[in-house]
This record gives sequence, C-alpha cells and structure tokens, in this order.
Amino acid sequence: MAERGALSLLSLLCLTFLYTETTAAKHVDKGSAVQPFSPFWFTVEPQDTLAIRGNSAFLNCSAHSDAATPAHIEWKKDGTFMSLVSDERRKILPNGTLFFTHVVHSKHNKPDEGTYQCVATIENLGSISSRTARLSVAGMPRFASQPLPATARLGDSQVMACEVNSDLVAFIRWEKDRQPLELSTRLIQLPSGALVISNASETDAGTYRCLVENVGSSKLSDEAELQTVPETGEERKLEFLVQPVSVTKVTDASVLLPCVATGYPAPRISWMFGDKLLEESDGRVEVLGGGSLQISNLTEADAGIYTCVADNSNTTIEAQAQLTVQVPPQFVKRPANVYAHESMDIVFECDVSGSPAPTVKWVKNGDAVIPSDYFKIIEDHNLQILGLVKSDEGFYQCLAENDAGNIQSSAQLIILDPVVALPSFPPPSLTPNTTDHVTPGSRGVGSPAGPTPSAPRDVVASLVSTRFIKLTWRQPAEPHGDELTYSIFYSQEGTSRERVVNTSRPGEMQVTIQNLMPDTKYRFRVVAHNSNGQGESSAALKVATQAEVQVPGPAPNLQAVSNTPTSVFLSWDKPLTGNGEILSYKLYYTDKSVGKEQDIDIDGQSYSMAGLKKNTEYSFRVVANNRHGSGVSTEDVVVRTLSDVPSAPPQNLTIEVQNSKSIMLRWQPPPLSGQNGKITGYKIRYRKGSRRSESETTEGTQLYKLLDGLEHGTEYSFRVSAMTVNGTGPATEWMTAETFESDLDESRVPDQPSSLHVRPLVNSIVVSWTPPENQDIMVRGYAIGYGIGSPHAQTIKVDYKQRYFTIENLDPSSHYVITLKAFNNVGEGIPVYESAVTRAQSDPDVDLYDLLHAPYTPVPDPLPMMPPVGVQASVLSHDTIKVTWADNSLPKSQKVTDNRYYTVRWKTNIPANTKVKMVNTTNLSYTVPDLKPNTLYEFSVMVTKGRRVSTWSMTAQGTTFETTPSSAPKDVTVVSKENKPRTIIVNWQPPSEANGKITGYIIYYSTDVNAVVHDWVIEPVVGNRLTHQIQELTLDTTYYFKIQARNSKGMGPMSEPVQFRTPKTESSDKMANDQASNLTPKMGPSGNQPPRDPVPPRIKDGENHILVIVIIISVGAFTIIVVVVGAFLCTRRTTSHQKKKRAASKSSNGSHKYKGNSKDLKPPDLWIHHERLELKPMDKSPEPNPVMTETPIPRTSQDITPADSGLESNPHLQQRRNSYRGHESEDSMSTLAGRRGMRPKMMMPFDAQPPQQSVRNTPSSEPAPPATASSQASCPSEILADPEGSYHGSTTTEEEPSYSSNLPPLRSAHPHAHAHPLKSFAVPAIPASSHPSYESPALPSTPLLTQTGPPTHPHVVKTASIGTLGRTRTPMVVTVPNAPDVPETSKMLEDVDSSYEPDELTEEMAHLEGLMKDLNAITTAP
Repeated sequence: MAERGALSLLSLLCLTFLYTETTAAKHVDKGSAVQPFSPFWFTVEPQDTLAIRGNSAFLNCSAHSDAATPAHIEWKKDGTFMSLVSDERRKILPNGTLFFTHVVHSKHNKPDEGTYQCVATIENLGSISSRTARLSVAGMPRFASQPLPATARLGDSQVMACEVNSDLVAFIRWEKDRQPLELSTRLIQLPSGALVISNASETDAGTYRCLVENVGSSKLSDEAELQTVPETGEERKLEFLVQPVSVTKVTDASVLLPCVATGYPAPRISWMFGDKLLEESDGRVEVLGGGSLQISNLTEADAGIYTCVADNSNTTIEAQAQLTVQVPPQFVKRPANVYAHESMDIVFECDVSGSPAPTVKWVKNGDAVIPSDYFKIIEDHNLQILGLVKSDEGFYQCLAENDAGNIQSSAQLIILDPVVALPSFPPPSLTPNTTDHVTPGSRGVGSPAGPTPSAPRDVVASLVSTRFIKLTWRQPAEPHGDELTYSIFYSQEGTSRERVVNTSRPGEMQVTIQNLMPDTKYRFRVVAHNSNGQGESSAALKVATQAEVQVPGPAPNLQAVSNTPTSVFLSWDKPLTGNGEILSYKLYYTDKSVGKEQDIDIDGQSYSMAGLKKNTEYSFRVVANNRHGSGVSTEDVVVRTLSDVPSAPPQNLTIEVQNSKSIMLRWQPPPLSGQNGKITGYKIRYRKGSRRSESETTEGTQLYKLLDGLEHGTEYSFRVSAMTVNGTGPATEWMTAETFESDLDESRVPDQPSSLHVRPLVNSIVVSWTPPENQDIMVRGYAIGYGIGSPHAQTIKVDYKQRYFTIENLDPSSHYVITLKAFNNVGEGIPVYESAVTRAQSDPDVDLYDLLHAPYTPVPDPLPMMPPVGVQASVLSHDTIKVTWADNSLPKSQKVTDNRYYTVRWKTNIPANTKVKMVNTTNLSYTVPDLKPNTLYEFSVMVTKGRRVSTWSMTAQGTTFETTPSSAPKDVTVVSKENKPRTIIVNWQPPSEANGKITGYIIYYSTDVNAVVHDWVIEPVVGNRLTHQIQELTLDTTYYFKIQARNSKGMGPMSEPVQFRTPKTESSDKMANDQASNLTPKMGPSGNQPPRDPVPPRIKDGENHILVIVIIISVGAFTIIVVVVGAFLCTRRTTSHQKKKRAASKSSNGSHKYKGNSKDLKPPDLWIHHERLELKPMDKSPEPNPVMTETPIPRTSQDITPADSGLESNPHLQQRRNSYRGHESEDSMSTLAGRRGMRPKMMMPFDAQPPQQSVRNTPSSEPAPPATASSQASCPSEILADPEGSYHGSTTTEEEPSYSSNLPPLRSAHPHAHAHPLKSFAVPAIPASSHPSYESPALPSTPLLTQTGPPTHPHVVKTASIGTLGRTRTPMVVTVPNAPDVPETSKMLEDVDSSYEPDELTEEMAHLEGLMKDLNAITTAP
C-alpha cells in the first residue's frame, strides 16, 4: 500500500514537472515569434499621358508582394474611387492597368481627362497608393498663326510662323515644296512650331507649309513662298525677328531659347548667362539656327537669366529671358518600418527635396491622415502618432508633390503583443520616451527569470494646473529588485487611446505630464519595471485639469485694412468669454520683412497704426487683458500696406559708350525699402549739354537701355528713375558720358595683348592678361590656344571684356604652350606666347598655395558657389573707390547670416607688372583705399563659404579722380641757343606722378638761388610742351631755373634748381655756352661783378698776354673818358631846355614813328598803366607757327617799364597785366596807333598760378635799380626830346633817386622795400654791329620791349640786370660801335644823382600827369 502511494506521488511530481516545462516552452515560443514585415511596393506606376480623342489609352499599374494572396488593384480619379463594374468603355486589366477602349472628350463633356491614382490592397495587411498621373486629351488642331510669303537675303535669317495649340507642338512637321523638310543646325523648329532658316542660300527658296499629324486627324497650314535675294550692301537696322521668352523646364529635359536677328552688317549673336559669357560645351550647350540656344540635360544650376546679344559693327541689341528649372521631388530620407507596443509614441520620418519645395501629405492604407491630437505633422514632413492602439497597424505612405512631379514611399507599422519583446536594437523612429520604455521590456518579458514588482502605491496628483499634472507615488510593496523604473500610462476620458511616459532615471518616483488640455479629465496608472520585466499596474487615478476661465478669450472679428501707404486701420470685437471687465488690449504687430514682433497698448476696440513701411506685409494679433492677466491671442491677420511712388532712385547706374552713336545704360533697382511697390518700369532722361531733356521708358524687369542715334563726339547727361503704378520716384544724379568722336578702327587686326600671365595648377592653368596698349582698334574677343608642346591643339574664344580664364581638364606634370590673340571681324592679331608646366598630382602644397596666392580659384566640382553679380565700382575720390555687388545665393533681403565671406581683388594695368591686391570682407561692399590718382583699376569679387568657393565675378572698372601733381618735373636741362648767346632753351620731362593730365608748366628763374619764390621771374608754358626758350638774358650771368607742373586740380611741387651761366660775349662766332662751371664769380669791392673782359678767350694764351693787358687798359681808359664827358654834358642841361624837349616829346606822343631800315631792331611793346589807362601792343607776329611758346615776361632791365603805385593794389589791373602775350618779329615796324588797330588781345591761360606769384611782364611800382654809366652817357633828356620819339630810361638807387627827364618820381607801394633790379625801366640800344643778326626761323621768338635807337644818338647803350628783392647789381655793359665798355664807378653815380633837385622832380610829376591825360584821350578816341 505504501509502495503504491509512493509511486503515485512520484507520478504526480513527474506530471507537474512536464506541465511546467510545456508551459514555459509555450511562453518561450510566443516571446520569440516576432511578426516579419511584408514586402509590398509598386513595380509600375502610372505616368502622365496625352490621349487622342476617339483612340484607346492605357494607364499602367502593378504591385509586388510576398503574400499568398495577390494584391487587389483599384483606381481613383480626382481622389475618388472609380466604379467600373458596369462600365464597358473603361476596365481594369488583370495586371492592374486601367484601359480606355476609346477616349471621350468634347467641349462640355470631358469624362476621361483628370488625375488618376491606383490603390493596391492585400487583405488583412493593408493598402498602398501610387503616384498620381495626369491624363490629358489633345484638342482639335487650330492655327493661331500660319506661314506668310517672305523674302530672305542671302546669308541672312528668316522665320516662317506656325503656331498651334501648345499641346500639339510635338506633332508639327514642315514641308518644302510638299516634300518633308529635314531639320538641321541651320534649319530648326522653335518651341512655338515656327521654322527658322539661318544663313539663307538660294536652295532655301520654295514653298513652305506646316502639318499637324498623329492626333486623330491631320491639318495643313496655308502655303507660303520664300524668295531669296542677294545682299545689297546697304546698312540695315539691327533688330530681332524672334526674341527669347521665359520658360520653365524640368531637370534632365532640354530647352531651346530662340533668338534670331537680322540686319546689315550681319549680326554676331552671343549669349550671356547672368553676367558671364556663355560658351558652347560638350554638345550640351549649343547655338543652333544662327543664334538660338539649346541646352540639354538641364540641371538646377542652369536656372537663371539668359541674355541674347546681337552685335554688328554699328550697334548692339539685347533680349533677356528667365529659365526656371524645376526639380521633381526626391527622397532624402524614406520612412522606415516600425515595431511598437500599444500606448507608445512613434514618429515616421520623411525628408524630401525639390524645387519648388514639395508639399508632403501622409496616407494610411490608402486614406489621407487627418491631423488631430494624436496624429501630428512635426518638422514640416514627419508624422507623429501618440498613444498607439492596435488599429493603428498598417502601411503609412509619405507622398511628396510639386509642380515638377510627385513621388511616394511606404512603411509598415506592426504593433506587437505586450508579452512579445521588441527587437534588440532601438528602432530609429521611436520617440525618446518610447525608447526608454523599450529597454526593460526586452529583458524578460519572453523568459521571466524571477518575480516582477507589485503595483506602485499611493499614486496621487501632487500638482494640477490647466495644462500639466504632476504625479507622485511610493515604491511597490514587493519590488523584487533595487533599481526600479516606472512607466506612466494616461488617456483622456472617453477614449481608448492610451499614452505612456517613462521616468528618466531608476528610482525616480515622480513625473510631470505636459501638454494636457484645460478642463479635461484624464486617467493615470503607473507600472514598475525590474530586471525581470513589467510588474503590476496601479489602480487608475482620475484627475481633471483646471479650466482657463480667469483670463479673456480671443477677440473675435479682427480686421486690418490699409488706408494709406504708411498706415493700417484695425478693429475687433469684445471677447465672448471676458471673465470680467476688459482693462485693455495689447496689439502685437510684426514687419514680415524683419521678423521682430512689437506691441502697443490700446484702450478701445480699434486703432489706426501709422508710420509703417510702404508696400510691406505686416501681421497683427490682439490679446485682451483683465485683472487676471493676458488672455488668449487672436489668430494672426496679415495685411500689406498700399504702394507709393518710389522713395529712392535706382542704384549703381553705369554708362558704357558703345560707339560714336550709342550709349548703354545699366542700373539696379532701388533698395527694397525705397521701392514702395512693384516696379512697373524705369524712365530714362537724357540731354545734350544744357538742352531740354528727352525721355525713354523700359519695363520693370529690364535693367538696361541702349540709346542709339546719338551725335558723335558729343557729351550727354543721363539719369534714371523708377516707376510704380503710383508714379515716378526720384531720379539718380546726372551722369555724363561722351560718344566717341569716331568708331573704333576695325580696318585692321588688333595689336598684341600687352601682357599674359599663367599660373599652373594640377589639372588646370589660370590665364590672365591685359588688353592691347592701342585702345583705338576694335577688339571683339580673345582667342586662347593651348596644347602640350604646341599651342594649336585647342582654341577657346572669350568675350572682349574678359581678363581671366581657367583652362581645365589638363594632364598633371605636363608642359603646355599657351598663346593669346585679340581678334575682331578683320581677323586675329599678333599672338603672345607663354608656357607652363602643370603641377604633379602628389604635390602637397597645391591646395594651400592655390588658396592663398592664386588670382583665380577653380570652381569646386560637387557644389560650386555662384559668383557675385552686378559688381560696380563707384569712384569716391582720387584714392578711394567703393566696390559693391549682389549675391544671388542670398535671400532677397541680401543679408549675410552664415559664415560666408567675400574676396575683393583689384589691379591696374599701368604698369603692366603691377601685383594683384586682395582683401576679405563679410559685407556686400568694400571701399578700397590708397589707390593712385587718375588711374584705371579693375575689380572682381568671389565668395567663399566653408570649403566652397566661387569663380571670380565679371570685372568692374573705375578711374580715380585727378589730384594735384605729387612730384616735380624731372630731367630739367638748360642749353644755349645756337648763335643766340642771350637766348636759352629749357627742356624737361613730365613728373613721374602727374596725378592727371598736365595742362601746363611754370618756369621760375632768378640770379639768386636763395631768393623768395615771389621774387623769381615766371614763364608760363601752356599745354603739355616739354621745351621752352627764354630770350634777352644778361650775358656772363649765372641763372637758376625751377619748373612746376600743373593739372586741372592745381600746382605740383617745384623741381630742384638747375644752374646755368650765360656766355661772356656776343662775338661773331657765337661761342658755346659755358655750363660746366659752378663757381661763383669773384665780386668787386662794392659787391658788383668785375668788368667783363671783352677779349675773346681764344687769344688768352701765354704768348699774347702782354698784348691783351695793353689792349684792356687802353680800351678801359677810353671808355671812362667818354662816359665822364657824356655825363657832364647831360647834367648841364637847363630846366627850360628840358621843358622844351618835354613839350616836343608830349606833342609827338602817340604819333611819332620809329625810323630805321629793315635791319633795325623793332620798337618795344610799351604798356603804360595809370589807373585804368592801358596802351596795349597791337602788332602781329609775321611768324604764324612758332615752335616754342613765349611770354611777355621781361628778360633784362630794358624789358621792364615802371607802373604807378596803384597797380599792385588793384588786382583787376594786375590780372589784365598777366593776360596778354605777343609774338613780334625783329624787323617789324609800325606806329603805336597802327599797332593798336592791328594787334588783337591774346589771353594767357594761367588759372592755377599761386596767388603769391605774379608775372612781372609789366611795369612795377617799386623804385628802379641804380643807373649804369652807359645809360647816363646816353643823355636821356635829349633822347626824349628827339622828334622821332626814341627814348631811354635811367635807373637809380633807393638812397639817391634819379629819374629821366620825362618820368616823374614814382612812390613805392612798399616804402621800406629795396629796389628790385628786374623791375628797372630801360631801353635797348642799337646793336654793336651794323649788321645785327636775326632770330632763327626755326625757333621764332619775340624780343619784348626792345627799341631801335635813333641815328642821332649813337652812344645809346643796352643794359641788363636781374636780381632779387633787397639786392642790386650793376648791369653789365654791352659794347657799342663808337665807344668801348666802361665800368661803372661810384663817382659817376654821384654826379648823375646830383643833377636833379627836388623841385624839378615835383614839376616832372605834374607834367607826367598831363601826359597821361593825353594818352587817355588817344586810347579812348573812336
């Protein structure tokens, strides 16, 4: 019995063990059985189709699945499922294709045209939807235009029109003489259907028509005959036959931008992409039909503005078109399959790209997902599902769509049972809270290793608000572990969808649930987790959030209306739930262009806001306030203020002279803040000189204007203003430009480019150059040839404005020869050669070197930056230019918000080897300082963003303003004139830093190098002459010369003094000047120079020195005797005799003549100033073409006449004194009255003369220098009494004044100043020889204020003296025929000075006054 009991117990234990193992095995199997994802996608999706009415049509669709049951295909039309059960005309084929037996389409019945989508469904799994496709039905062919009879000149272009419905253009073909016409690069069909015939030949003549075929029924156009005629050679206006039009295309498609021009000379058509010349490349970019541009395999980088430029030798015309390239949507990140448990939150990610930006919508099992509290669209594209429930399982699709197309991608959501563990890796689409929840669930749900925690205790809501609740609890009574984590499940009352939140760290027993709804009841429960898995759940806790009843609700009926361009009127109603008295309202407003929100407090329910920007979008919202605080805000209301006339002128107006008849204007729109509305056009005003202006207008998108038909060599002024619908805004400042006097020469090829520089890289060579130095020859472009060892392998042609080019796709470590030639329509010019070796592939310094030193940065391959556009150079001063540009890769506000920066590069071509300078900036402008004045600079800009860089932009040019010369003339030399010892020639070179166009020079010369500037004699030289002669200098005298240059801005610095000594004698052989000696001559005891040795130097040798001494002593003694006797006789004249002589001189004044034969010297030009009285020189030089400039500045004391004391105090008189110049020949003879009628006034341009310097070519009010013995021996009183009217003036010292008998004493304007020897008044005498020499006809000159001595006074001698203020020098004596030179002595001076008494001088002054009145009567007589 006991044995049987023991056996029974053993059996029971075994059964219990087996049951336990079986149960555990079942749990293990169930925990490891994760349902796999089911592959399900479309193999074929419908495509856009053009159907023909009455014909059949297909829309294909096919889906793939691994399920046992094949997918069931259904179709939607315009978003609604189609019912095809009883439809005999439309049916679904077994493979899923939608088949139309015949398409129905009429004007009022279009049942088949629309948008179609197929839906594939697998039972118990889900559904997916395909992309949408458009079925269009071709209409009946209708011709909007047909071919017309036309005439084409040989070599010209012609267009035959044929325009049909836009959807039928693809079905057009052309026939010539009713035979199919084969198209080519010369015969092309435009997108409109028109036929372009370029470079017409005689074979093109015939009859043309177009046909529309394969659209159900064919249709023929009218026939038109094309005739060809030879070119007459007459000039025809350049005009467009077809202009490019803006077009939108999709990537990878092709586009044809038409451009056909006609005219004679035949136009040359080129294309610009933005500001860059477009070159043909690799067959992708081609110019067809003589000018139309075809681009294949379009990319997004091809989008932009294309300009067709037609140019011949007479004019240039342009036409623009915008190419928009759309990019179909593409998935950057597709949604991924997701495993999840109920109550979890998940996110399906979907990232797409495209242009325009695609819109994204989500579909679940073929039905659109409607956003709600649990289904939310986050981060624009992602789908978030909160609180999963079992019914959320299925296929979710992300559908992206833009104007270029639509795409879809699907993902599957599988919700596992709570006892089934999630995969070991965290799904990437789970939210953070959900991810935290995965970890404990994966550690023991399937195979429990021990007990799980009991339910948490005392779950309470410790804090309840309107939108959040804080829960706390205590640890479970049976935790079965140390590190517990908790999950809090909550749901809104009345819904089965439960959400979960996990604690952030083990042991934490509180959590705050956010984003709850006010005044709403929620259910909460808490579950603990240990290492064995999820424990028991706590009892449900019901809590209601607080109601938001303390503050006001939103103000209803908010309205905003713009009344003026700067104000908006707003009104609203009182909130429906005010919850007490409304104390105030706060109005929030945001300038949409700025984005910063501002607010203002308002008491009422309306407000007129002023001071806003014109034509700007603003958003407004209103919040009501009561005693509890601010209420709920209204929705934003957006309103745009009214437009107005522009408040700013267009920017960056540039003027480019095209030729002698046309000028191109370019500009940029006014700044956005000053546009005040949509710019509808621009008004261009231009005028010639001060005439009334004319106006032209352009469209709002056209930022240029070519003005032709202008006069050649004429200066025009231009200004531009912008227009809106409200009117015209302010204009730019007047800018001037002058048309060319004649067009550039194109009768010969251009010269050689002035420089060529190359910089080798690994696979490219950067080539830069400067244009030919001769700018008068037309340059239409440059041809770059290159190759390994020979420059003739490849040739590239670039625009004439381009100065840089990168030759790419070269071999590393290879020797290339490069040639550059300028070309025009005549041909190519002389090439310039250069060679370079590309760098090795492994060169480690390439990148760094290129980055720091390369003048041109190659475009990076993957994602290049676009170069800046619209580069403008605005000259600010003589050394600064402001460079501005725009960046198309920035938003419209043109604000730099990223880490990009710009590099500005500038260079001048003079000298040609000037280095390029660069600077970096983060702004869209840069002011370049420290430039050279009057210098042309070229500027270009590139942009760098991280490791991406752009190419250099198109160059802009600017020439700095002029400023005063900053250096003196150089290489100043002084040489004597052959056979003219009293005449010297000054030569020099322009200053090295002229800083502008040199308009003249001023020569200063003096005998004292240390004299102040205003005591130097001045010789002005007009124009850019580099040589000048000065006459009648004193012999054997050291002179110092300085030269000063001037331009339109003023005077430059003076050169260093150059010393020159005149020859000692006027011997017949006219010995060469002694310029080598720099020693100062020894002075006599009185400070004057010693008497000159009249004996020529050639007899001064050792053998004849005794004879020389005897001759010198004899001649000197005889001269002294003659001078003393003559002085004695002169001083014995009586006062009555002087009066008689004066009366005779007075009566004959103005009518006496100067006698002499043709060999006599001409009488002087005498300027006598007394108040406003002038006697002006009137005779005209017989030499009409003088080679060198001359001025009436005195050279010797004989050339300077006295003036009254009021002259220097009268600036008007002094200005008139400096305004005349004359050219007289030595043998011209005339009376004073006769010269008055013959000689015209001549103005001396001397605008930039310093005020402290005066041209001493007129009488001075300062006392005369001391008289020489020779002048006293000539008896001036007798000379003045001579009936022939010859005269001679003596000079005196300041201490003992002495005056000629016909000149009263003159009072100095500066009584303390010393006499200036250059201001003496003296008269030249008869030359020493009876046969005086004449001026060289090669260098005509004018001995100013010279006088022929009377025959009755052979002892008149010529004196000369030049000195400085405060210093006197005895004039040198010139040998006369009848007496040798006698040196002056102090005794003789005293004798002369004592010959006049003060009473006599007073009487002489009175007589001079009478003489002035008589002269005044003579000059004013009719």
